[in-house]
Order: sequence, then C-alpha cells, then structure tokens
Amino acid sequence: MKKNKWTLFLLVLLGLLAGSLVSYWLEAVPGLSFLTNAITTSWSPSFDFHVIALDLSLHINVSLLSIIGMIAAIWWYRKL
Repeated sequence: MKKNKWTLFLLVLLGLLAGSLVSYWLEAVPGLSFLTNAITTSWSPSFDFHVIALDLSLHINVSLLSIIGMIAAIWWYRKL
C-alpha cells in the first residue's frame, strides 16, 4: 500500500473514532473513569449579512482512550 497523507488522515480519524467508541463502552466501569473522561471544546462562528446567514457549530470531545487510539493508528501507519 502506498503511504500518503490521505491514508494517514483516514487512519488517524479511524483511530480517534475507535478510541471514542471504546471510551463510550467503558463509561460504566467506575475504575476506568480516568480513561473515559472527555475534555469538551466547542467553536461556533456565525455571521449575518442580511442576505445570507451562516451558523456553524463544531464540538470536539477528546478522551485519553481517543488519544491512545490515534497514537495506535499512527504507529500502524508507520508499520505499513
């Protein structure tokens, strides 16, 4: 497989999603709360020009398991 930036981007995105999914599954386990607690960041730019209006909202939830998933994806990319 040819390495390129789109492959890396896709693997990092899949790693973040996989880590987030595992974090969601492990929320009920009280001993693993340090892995599943997410830091939430949001950004909401908007403008109104009386002819066109735009409201955009971006919310990012990152947990330690998401970061571990991203690191695993980068490691896997390097092994390709």
